[in-house]
Amino acid sequence: MDAALLLALGLLAQIKSDKQQLGSVIYSIQGPGVDEEPRGVFSIDKFTGKVSLNAMLDREKTDRFRLRAFALDLGGATLEEPTDLEIVVVDQNDNRPVFRQEVFTGRVLEGAVPGTYVTRAEATDADDPETDNAALRYSILEQGGPQLFSIDPLTGEIRTVQVGLDREVVAVYNLTLQVADMSGDGLTATASAIITLEDINDNAPEFTGDQFFMEAAEAVSGVDVGRLEVEDRDLPGSPNWAARFTILEGDPDGQFTIRTDPRTNEGVLSVVKPLDYESREWYDLKVAVQNEAPLQAAAPRAERGQARVSVQVRDVNEAPVFQENPLRTSLAEGAAPGTPVATFSARDPDTQQLQRLSYSKDYDPEDWLQVDGATGRVQTQRVLSPSSPFLKDGWYRAIILARDDASPPSTATGTLSIEILEVNDHAPELSPPWGSLCSTPDRGSGLLLGATDEDLPPHGAPFHFQLSPRVPELARNWSLSQVNVSHARLRPKLRVPEGLHRLSLLLQDSGQPPQQREQPLNVTVCRCGQDGACLPGAAALRAGGAGISLGALVIMLASVILLLLLALLVALLARFRQQSWDKRLLHGLQDDLRDNILNYDEQGGGEEDQDAYDIDQLRHPAELAAFGAPLGRPPLRRDAPFGRARPQVTRALPTSPADIADFINDGLEAADCDPSVPPYDTALIYDYEGDGSLAGTLSSILSSLDDEDQDYSCLREWGPRFSRLADLYGPP
Repeated sequence: MDAALLLALGLLAQIKSDKQQLGSVIYSIQGPGVDEEPRGVFSIDKFTGKVSLNAMLDREKTDRFRLRAFALDLGGATLEEPTDLEIVVVDQNDNRPVFRQEVFTGRVLEGAVPGTYVTRAEATDADDPETDNAALRYSILEQGGPQLFSIDPLTGEIRTVQVGLDREVVAVYNLTLQVADMSGDGLTATASAIITLEDINDNAPEFTGDQFFMEAAEAVSGVDVGRLEVEDRDLPGSPNWAARFTILEGDPDGQFTIRTDPRTNEGVLSVVKPLDYESREWYDLKVAVQNEAPLQAAAPRAERGQARVSVQVRDVNEAPVFQENPLRTSLAEGAAPGTPVATFSARDPDTQQLQRLSYSKDYDPEDWLQVDGATGRVQTQRVLSPSSPFLKDGWYRAIILARDDASPPSTATGTLSIEILEVNDHAPELSPPWGSLCSTPDRGSGLLLGATDEDLPPHGAPFHFQLSPRVPELARNWSLSQVNVSHARLRPKLRVPEGLHRLSLLLQDSGQPPQQREQPLNVTVCRCGQDGACLPGAAALRAGGAGISLGALVIMLASVILLLLLALLVALLARFRQQSWDKRLLHGLQDDLRDNILNYDEQGGGEEDQDAYDIDQLRHPAELAAFGAPLGRPPLRRDAPFGRARPQVTRALPTSPADIADFINDGLEAADCDPSVPPYDTALIYDYEGDGSLAGTLSSILSSLDDEDQDYSCLREWGPRFSRLADLYGPP
């Protein structure tokens, strides 16, 4: 039975009523421990009023009971008011104190001053806190060494008591704690306290030696030379332990650096700038080491905080070095083969070794250059095309190699950039060399002329426009004014006759030396309205000034004639097939006749055909002018009645190549609408070709009527398509 206070079973109290005589009163009690939980703990003698304890009491469960007592007569009537009965359970030390946790932890800096708080131990006791049964006292039973910690007996706080905490000696302390009730003389309990010392930088890093020897190859960088070993007693991985290295002396050019290996805390010496054996063979470095965290002021000074590092430079075969890389030069475009470009020479850094250099090409996409293998002199071996895809923004790039004869040899790469200088080798050109303007000076804005030049700046614009000095009369009728660097405006000074005019202009660019070109200009002069646009009645004249050359017009006319001939050929083939089909539908037998081709006359298109179509309707007015015909008035057609043709409306000249089709269609329509002659596409009947011929038919239907001795072997000479017929009708 877990009880703090156990009362002996027996009489607790007696209730007595003074209202009736003894024996005539009945007593009863109610409340916890009687008719309420816990039931049956108390009972009362109903005749004597004695209250008895029937079970053991536990103060930690119920520290007091409040009951009510009743006095009744024999008939059950209440003799007096109920009486309160309070039973108090007296505490006994029947519970041990208990720590709140089995292990308490704490942390404290090493070297902490006495009295530094570490942690606190806590315990509880189930006994009455108002008695000594719950009066707890704390103590340290075991520290595992010197008495470095103490505990407050009342509060349980653990503190340092003296100096000498050194993490490098003891990093963790394990204390055994005790708590006792009855002010330390009663029941006890134990627990553990683990105290960890936190590191401080009280130990400086030190080199493991005073001198280090290493070797480094020349002409390389970014390589490790060696390691500098250090030791530090502080906590590994912490800033108090991590080392940082500094080169104090011996490296004025900053060719070395030291980094820290985070795993081993060693210093790694590296070359960051290439060394040169020919200029310096040894390096004597003075290096120092310290921690990331500052050293505590009370820490002892390091005995080997500095060291000497001797680095010997090892001679190796170095690659040649181009004196200027990349090498930039320039060359005029169109340079002849054998033109010197540059001397792309290199030097050998290995001055203590006798070596010879040789030169070669590594990249020359156009195979344009030639390199002298002994001197590195570069010259052209052919003319570079200006349209080369490897000519970027006027620059050509090649890669030259310089190689020594060591074993193994070393090679250097040099870039040769050649700027191709523009040469003024093209004269400006009108674009386009045609146009139209009004016949009177006060109408229209004139003709805006532009020029282009294949040369690049500064050999192009500004352009200079001038009327040809060879034709002085041009200056009397025309004026030419500069608009901007690439355009000029042409105007008539006086009223100019309508029609096509061929002017001669002199164009000059701004190159050095300048280039000039005398170029013809086809100007179509037309009548204009108030708005400066050509009137509809001037369409025929405008068509002549479209700027189409005679050759281009001839090509177009030839194309039209070719299309007409192809159409005629297709029609003849269709007619021939229809006749062949009609012949196969004949039911009667035909005579032994053979078709004969009779030549009667040509159906047109020849020089003698003047009754079908006037070709002058499609002829360029400039060509008519060359034949002596006046502009705008084509010659009379000989096929018209009385040798005269109806007056034709003046046709406007096309102003652009897109108007050529309209120009041709207008001419064809004019021919069709002329009542004096038949249309140009009218079928002309010349003669009748006859009903048949003496030749027999080749039809297989009538083959039985043919002569058996007929020889068809000649069909093989007509081509592969007639070979089958020759096999059918020829001799076996």
